[in-house]
Amino acid sequence: MPNPTLFIIDYRLHGAEKSFIIRLPTLNNADAWHWASCDAGVGVIPKFGRERVQKVSKPKAEQYGITDVRWRSSGQQAREEAGTEAAH
Repeated sequence: MPNPTLFIIDYRLHGAEKSFIIRLPTLNNADAWHWASCDAGVGVIPKFGRERVQKVSKPKAEQYGITDVRWRSSGQQAREEAGTEAAH
């Protein structure tokens, strides 16, 4: 199992800027939208590590006013937009 990494997720909720830090082994765009939704009070946070919950999708999150989700590793300066694929 990979070592957990600290990730910073920035997003907007009804136009207000929000940001939080989360520790996860990996993060991708879909997960960033889900965790931003959890921070905004829309998504469900699993109670146990193995519990499966339905993730909040980007279109569903946008219905609740969540936009501009961006994420990065805590050691990175450049941000990656969670709505587009970054070319590496």
